[in-house]
Amino acid sequence: MDITVDFQEDVALIKMDDGKLNVITRDAMEQLHAALDKADADSRAIVLAGRPGSFCAGFHLPTMTGPPKGAAELGNAGGEFALRLWQSRKPLFAACTGHGFTIGAIWMACCDTRIGEEGEFQLGLLETRMGLGLPNWALIPLRERIIASEWIPSVVQSRMYDPTGALRAGLLDELVAPGQSIDRACELAAEFAAFPGDGYGATKQKLRAGTAELFRQDLEPPRD
Repeated sequence: MDITVDFQEDVALIKMDDGKLNVITRDAMEQLHAALDKADADSRAIVLAGRPGSFCAGFHLPTMTGPPKGAAELGNAGGEFALRLWQSRKPLFAACTGHGFTIGAIWMACCDTRIGEEGEFQLGLLETRMGLGLPNWALIPLRERIIASEWIPSVVQSRMYDPTGALRAGLLDELVAPGQSIDRACELAAEFAAFPGDGYGATKQKLRAGTAELFRQDLEPPRD
């Protein structure tokens, strides 16, 4: 996967592009952590975006259904990235450029505002369909962002949503015309990057202090 970081004045745009559906591997996770390091150091607001047609299609399926050690390592790497998004003090926006499955939907839930595009796209959580369960840490942002009446359909029953349904369910915050999600997310990011001081980050951190600690506890390796 090709992970790029472009700066538009005070806004860092992180883009994921594997030329296909944006499937997350261990290599992709290493690149994403490095990209977020750079964005954190050199920007006042961050946009996380996919490629045309797909924000993220989820974890690499052969890894997640293969030996438990490899699945756990990839899943924890995704969880660590989710925690970094969740506790980021910067204004943080997701540009959902198309399909958004599994870890992609979870990462979006960790962002402050999620901009989706109209189109023939699907968003949702596939674990139940694959015979897998979600880890405890993943439920934290999902419970906070998805409306309560959709918890069972989306999280337990793996309901897939079109963009309009995803907006109603709480998987997205705003819909724009096809191809416009990155521009809109960057526009909003620039607006909040211009806020003075660190009031935005301080307030967000206070709101999420308790949930961030639960996140960290669930990602910690078990003690002997």
